[in-house]
Amino acid sequence: MVDYEQYSFPSPLKGYEHLAELPNEIAEDGKSFVNPQTGVLSEAYEKFVDPIDIGRRGGFDIHIYFFQENKAQFKFAHDLWTRIRHEFPELRIYRVFDKPVGPHPVAMFEVNVFTPAQFGAFVPWLVVNRGPLSALVHPNTGDDERDHTTNATWIGKKLPLDVGLFRIVREAEAKKAKDGNEANRN
Repeated sequence: MVDYEQYSFPSPLKGYEHLAELPNEIAEDGKSFVNPQTGVLSEAYEKFVDPIDIGRRGGFDIHIYFFQENKAQFKFAHDLWTRIRHEFPELRIYRVFDKPVGPHPVAMFEVNVFTPAQFGAFVPWLVVNRGPLSALVHPNTGDDERDHTTNATWIGKKLPLDVGLFRIVREAEAKKAKDGNEANRN
């Protein structure tokens, strides 16, 4: 369970505070609102927003899970992995892990996307083609624990992750940095 209170969240209206009030006019479909058009698309169509990594790591990771002891899921996962490699060769696609690895509770494979266009093509495709499998979609912002929890979105059934591993790694890195700083002073 994620404790959302441990994080702060900036206002979604930051930078939009002084714009005109939105109209209450209902659109032709009778359900949605008419939005004022500016003639300019959001930059988010072209690049990921800060602080999402746009470098080597990739903007988003998609972990696709299967129960390794379930023969039907095992086969489906391998078939899906093969299809993804054929249909989306521009994406980074890791090997199939046939057992839990890191914070992931069951077998999985990972796909990285680097642009909003790749995200917009691959994620809807996965929603339709994932079959009985679940997927975790998360950004890479440099905060692995938050990325795998509060910043994450699930497709299919949500699985429990061992996010305590991220704290262990973070504490070990802090200790190493502290020890290094003390050694440099001596």
